[in-house]
Amino acid sequence: MPNASSSVLSVALPAESAVSGLYHAPDLADAFAVRLPDNTIDDPELLARFVFAHQARWVGRLTSLRDTIVGRFGLKTTQQLRTQTSPGSRDHIEFFRIYTRSAREIILGENDSHLDFRLSVLQQIRESEDGRSRYLILSTVVHCHNALGRFYILAIAPFHRLVVRSSLRSAARAGWPTEPAKPA
Repeated sequence: MPNASSSVLSVALPAESAVSGLYHAPDLADAFAVRLPDNTIDDPELLARFVFAHQARWVGRLTSLRDTIVGRFGLKTTQQLRTQTSPGSRDHIEFFRIYTRSAREIILGENDSHLDFRLSVLQQIRESEDGRSRYLILSTVVHCHNALGRFYILAIAPFHRLVVRSSLRSAARAGWPTEPAKPA
């Protein structure tokens, strides 16, 4: 049974996120939040890297299945995206390009012939039962260019939501990276 620190909530797209007004009428827009312990690092890039590093194994298998199917339609596979990235690159997280960084948010994404998408990893202070708490919010917005894009997003949207929820839950259960203790 999930506890408060690994419970993932569906939330409204945060107004302060750089992705909230990116597309006039996105074909998909969702956001999920998880509460961060007080001593968790506050670097959104490191938190994003941590989330992707702690995904469940089934996410990788699902991604492989996705790649097998979409490759037949000429869409970019994760392997193709990875080969475009040099090892140790600071301009990508996994196979996602980094578009912008700020003190509280990092924007990742990719453009393809059928759709463009952006993923925001944002830290936000929210009211909770215990007062004000820090949350990590993963928001996704998608703009489709054609019928293939609209069909694709319709087909994968339920899996996308499962993956995001699972990824946040897995990272929380692994134990968020913490700030080093300050000397007394």
